[in-house]
Amino acid sequence: MIAPNVQHSQGVTLVGGGALGGRDLRLALARAPMAVAADSGADRLLAAGILPDAVIGDFDSISSETMRKLPADRLHPAPAQDRTDFVKALQRIKAPLVLAVGFTGARMDHGLAVMNGLVLLPNHRCIVIGPKDIAFAAPPELALRLCPDDPLSLFPMTRLEGSSEGLHWPLQGLEFAPDAMIGTSNKVARPEVRMSFNRPGMLTILPRKRLDAAIKALAAAPFWPESDGSAAHDR
Repeated sequence: MIAPNVQHSQGVTLVGGGALGGRDLRLALARAPMAVAADSGADRLLAAGILPDAVIGDFDSISSETMRKLPADRLHPAPAQDRTDFVKALQRIKAPLVLAVGFTGARMDHGLAVMNGLVLLPNHRCIVIGPKDIAFAAPPELALRLCPDDPLSLFPMTRLEGSSEGLHWPLQGLEFAPDAMIGTSNKVARPEVRMSFNRPGMLTILPRKRLDAAIKALAAAPFWPESDGSAAHDR
């Protein structure tokens, strides 16, 4: 396990180099007050008038002007090229919650890489905030308070099974896989939704307006055991 460079008792807002509106940043920082940049996310933070508490990455896309403005003790190089800056940053953050902004944008490969990062580190409670939706890796069990008819999509990044209560289309009896059955465009049938999965690898996608419900649910959810091959993250 990689030793963390950044620790916070409440939460961390992780900023990427993609499109970032001021509303996104305010939304995240109000819930996760420490600002950390993944590489060129530092450019986005400085442009918003915020000095990052830490910058993690290989520094191949951050501007030279921003590098000159950053205190040396806030720079945490992670030069390995076998992982994205998103994953390298998550690996080096220890916090009960990470809200990731600036990671969704025009490039499809970048978006897929971020989704890969979520399931690669399923015990790092990270929620990616997009323009309309949020996404996070499902824990073994999850109880959500939502509204009937809310959309709830599930996308498997590996072969797995699950069960559910409170969804319009139950998960029981289905074998999910990225090249077979997926669970997009499901919807909420009752205010309390319960789901469980037999292994890590399921992405949960909710409307952006349900961010606080997702935060509350993840805070109460169990972690995947290390024996499942997931990268365990201490509470």
